[in-house]
Amino acid sequence: MTTKLSVFCALTLLLAACRPAAQNIVPKQLRFAIPGDPPTFDPLVVNESNAGAIRDLTSGYLLRIDRVTDEPQPDLAESWQVKDGGRAIAFHLLKDLKFSDGSPLTADQVAQTLRRLATDAATTVGDAFREAHPEVSVSSPLDLEVHFRTSVPRLERLFDQFAIAPAKPAKLPGTAGPFFIAEFQPGAFVLLARNPNYWKRPLPRLDSIRIDIQSSHEIELTRFLRGEFQVIDRLEPDFFERIVRNQPGAARDLGASLDSEFLWFNQSDAKTLPDFKRAWFRSATFRHAISAAIHREDIISVVYKGHAHAAAGPISSANHAWFNTALQPLATDPQAALKSLEAEGFALRDKVLRDGTGHPVEFTLITNAGNTARETMLKLIKADLAKIGIDVKTVALDGRSLGTRIGRTLDYEAALQGFSNTDPDPVNEMNVWLSSKDMHFWRPNQPVPDTGWEKRIDELEDKQATEPSREARRKALDEFQQIVRDQEPVIYLVNPDYLVAISPLVKGMQPGVAPPQLWRSVEQISF
Repeated sequence: MTTKLSVFCALTLLLAACRPAAQNIVPKQLRFAIPGDPPTFDPLVVNESNAGAIRDLTSGYLLRIDRVTDEPQPDLAESWQVKDGGRAIAFHLLKDLKFSDGSPLTADQVAQTLRRLATDAATTVGDAFREAHPEVSVSSPLDLEVHFRTSVPRLERLFDQFAIAPAKPAKLPGTAGPFFIAEFQPGAFVLLARNPNYWKRPLPRLDSIRIDIQSSHEIELTRFLRGEFQVIDRLEPDFFERIVRNQPGAARDLGASLDSEFLWFNQSDAKTLPDFKRAWFRSATFRHAISAAIHREDIISVVYKGHAHAAAGPISSANHAWFNTALQPLATDPQAALKSLEAEGFALRDKVLRDGTGHPVEFTLITNAGNTARETMLKLIKADLAKIGIDVKTVALDGRSLGTRIGRTLDYEAALQGFSNTDPDPVNEMNVWLSSKDMHFWRPNQPVPDTGWEKRIDELEDKQATEPSREARRKALDEFQQIVRDQEPVIYLVNPDYLVAISPLVKGMQPGVAPPQLWRSVEQISF
């Protein structure tokens, strides 16, 4: 009896030791995970998501762009005024501002941040600011002006990107946002504490936020279901469905995201591309036919478990500020696709589609290896196009090889990729749509636009970037979206849904699809 009892006690102790302890849960502390250590706590050099999560919760800005209305809102600056036709901007700060460490936050500290952005090429958020050659002057502890050599369209939007940093760098720097970095244990966690000097009143309702470093999404999900984490940001569809089954009240599909999945054909002058294939790829009729033959609903069902929306064009329907509501997703119609190709001289014989000179229609479609969603999409697209006699060879490449082919050698035929958009404003995608840019991936670095429609897109992009009138910008962007739809240099497939998990115990969180998706109202979060 004693032996059995001893064994029972040992097993009990072992199980208790292996089970994550519920007593570690701290009142008024939110817990979630990121997959790796943040490589920096300097908000001006953040270039990946782990450090970005910390920045979103700790940083203060002169102003913020409301991701719903797309309008600027005050933050550390009480007011601002754009001057000299967009060549200058004056800021008036709130009184008695302090960083979390108690040091004063005055116009001098703001000027120091802006001067660093203007001169330090290592900063990752200051390129557009630096290129405009800013000069910063301080006239009082609450007032400063920034002057530029030329007019900067929608000048105030630049300052939504720049977190104001304290004068003295530190391992755990002071912050001007709702929380500060209280502790960092590499490989274990980052602990954020409420900033007692935060300018907004009342102060955040949470005392702290613990961000565990957890590379395994499987373990992250398990810990969420046990109640150890209260939030999971950006779930894959399979994991989301598991939360739906186990804790349906926690699963939140926020609808179509700003992100997109798409494919395009290489229309460049690359010598590796046969002339007859180049002729196919430069034909809008050919591109339309490919687009019409792809079953987007199958992609949504199989790849995303129903958690995606068919894309209508280059701007997601979730982007209510700039989406052209006249556009609808292209209907799947393989027979119409085949008929349009036949009108162009293609012919389907013995289940093989051939062009007018007898070449069988076949091409290689590449994507990045290890991306399960895209690798599955390759299979679905291959099957769809086989139904109209097109042979698609699919290849998944490592990131370096893929980047080299698409960005340097242009040694490829078609590619399947996606964009993760961090800003609803389409001005940030100009480097894709201007024909002279190297990111104009289907035919980059054109000295002059090769087609009339690309020339018109160039004109519309310049107009939407410089036009002060919101209505004039919308008109330009509506026409731009229509041209992209009419020409389909990029065949847009789906906008994946934004999937998150939020414990029913969490109150006051107002998630949205525009960044920062979960933290727009972090001051209001409570239990």
